[in-house]
Amino acid sequence: MCGIVGYTGPQSAFTPIVEGLRRLEYRGYDSAGIALGTGTSLFVEKRAGKLANLEGALPANLPTVHSGIGHTRWATHGGPTDRNAHPHLDNEGKLAVIHNGIIENYSELKAELEKRGHKFESETDTESVAHLLSELRKEYKGDLTAAMRAAVKRLRGSFTLLAIHADAPQTIVGVRRNSPLVAGLGDGENFLASDVAAFIDYTKRAVELGQDEVVTITPEGIAICDLDGKVLALKEYEITWDAAAAQKGGFSHFMLKEIFDQPKAIADTLIGRLSDNNQIQLDELHMSDDEMKKIKRISVIACGTAYHAGMVAKYAIEKWAKVPVDVEIASEYRYRDPIVDKDSLVIAISQSGETMDLLMAVRHAKAAGARVLAVCNTNSSTIPRESDAVLYTHAGPEIAVASTKAFLTQIVAVYLIGLKLAQVRGTLTDAQVKSLYTEMLELPGQVEQILETIEPLRELTRKFAKDNTVLFLGRGIEYPVALEGALKLKELAYIHAEGFAGGELKHGPIALIEEGTAVIAILPTKDEHALDEKMLSNIQEVKARGARVIVIAPEGAEVIGAEHIIRIPVASPLFQPVLATVPLQVFAYEIAVARGNDVDQPRNLAKSVTVE
Repeated sequence: MCGIVGYTGPQSAFTPIVEGLRRLEYRGYDSAGIALGTGTSLFVEKRAGKLANLEGALPANLPTVHSGIGHTRWATHGGPTDRNAHPHLDNEGKLAVIHNGIIENYSELKAELEKRGHKFESETDTESVAHLLSELRKEYKGDLTAAMRAAVKRLRGSFTLLAIHADAPQTIVGVRRNSPLVAGLGDGENFLASDVAAFIDYTKRAVELGQDEVVTITPEGIAICDLDGKVLALKEYEITWDAAAAQKGGFSHFMLKEIFDQPKAIADTLIGRLSDNNQIQLDELHMSDDEMKKIKRISVIACGTAYHAGMVAKYAIEKWAKVPVDVEIASEYRYRDPIVDKDSLVIAISQSGETMDLLMAVRHAKAAGARVLAVCNTNSSTIPRESDAVLYTHAGPEIAVASTKAFLTQIVAVYLIGLKLAQVRGTLTDAQVKSLYTEMLELPGQVEQILETIEPLRELTRKFAKDNTVLFLGRGIEYPVALEGALKLKELAYIHAEGFAGGELKHGPIALIEEGTAVIAILPTKDEHALDEKMLSNIQEVKARGARVIVIAPEGAEVIGAEHIIRIPVASPLFQPVLATVPLQVFAYEIAVARGNDVDQPRNLAKSVTVE
């Protein structure tokens, strides 16, 4: 996830661009850069690291210019270096492009362009767009808008693009596909940005941009067209929140925003992971097929929410790849002399990549000869650097302390690892892998569907705000979801909450049930094990003892004994945790709000735990 800003108008462009980037730095802070139109050329500066590094590198006599583009990066293709920072230029140095998202077919585009004499300077997917646009602009006799329309027809992936050319720097052209972009309509000046936060100090008038719509801004106005050049009407709206709220995208808390970010985060983590010949593409693993076939044991190590993602991984990897998987709390791992060797794969899961308990466990595993694969959301953090390989999730910066979108993308990442291992080891056919991956591609839309109908759940949840105990029940792969639901409630609402495997009820926990006890049960998708029927029995057991039962159930599933039913889309059993988690996040959030708690920064907690 990256931050994008464009400005054209009468004032010095440097101020609104840099101020806008500062507002968007939550979207990425691996590097930052600007391209300013001087009238005859482009002034370009970019630096790895946070925005302050860029500001420190700018000359004191910066030219006064009236248009430009700026970018703050969350690195994907190519590490966070000066060379890979945006903007990226064509070989003439006259056309600059900034980009949020992923260009899936950049390799083939790059190969074509290199054959035609283009020289590439970075490791990014973005640079291929700069060279392609440069060619097309010449073909369309200097019309950058027409060139952008033609270029987008060649691109695959999820992206927002902005471009500026030195010959007409007052004109900035942008486009979006499955990635955010909004226009700001000012008085003699206009803006483009990933988020209205970037320009809210200058205008409260915004223009909505749809999928594959090309937008052109000049100081005189904003024009939008589709990819065939048909002019589209502007869909203007007023921004009703202040600058502080705009940084949260209009949401009252970062956590709520991040819950609503999840469809895109899941899509970004999945995108481009299946080749044209139905092979799961995880080049980041740095393992040959022979090495994957030799794996005899997998250990997943993690803390907190990431530990629950690891528990989901056990179900998926053992089911698909037929490899035994242990899941361990990282803080306990190295104190029991775990059995690992060169045929072991250790998967270390962390949002921040700096968790000290996990880092020490990683070092212990490596010292024992195991290969370590990190699953992480933070580029170039310590755990990825010290691991043998890293699979980055694409949740983007997660500001709220309680993890939401990072958790779901961790689950998706371990699904991908499971499919890759199964494919290489021959335990799933290519057709089966393609079918499973195709179903995973439906998850973002299914999460979106849940979020679109979330208001009744938010209202229902507030009725439980005064409860001091909530119990969560899960069976099979929904057991980790029950644990995660309980953890979220502890973190945010400061309520005593416990998650149990449904079958364990009769072995002790049922003694906790009394008249009025709140119980949330997750009904599994019907499968060959008939766990749904067993969970229905658990529901009857607690209901008979006076519990108030909320059931999270797939659409169409018959539920008896529930006081409230929360419906989620139907998914295969192994994919249901992604969907069942979302209502539990909302439940914890709403109770915390109703109790007056600090949702984004709960007491006693920190986003990254860097002490043992």
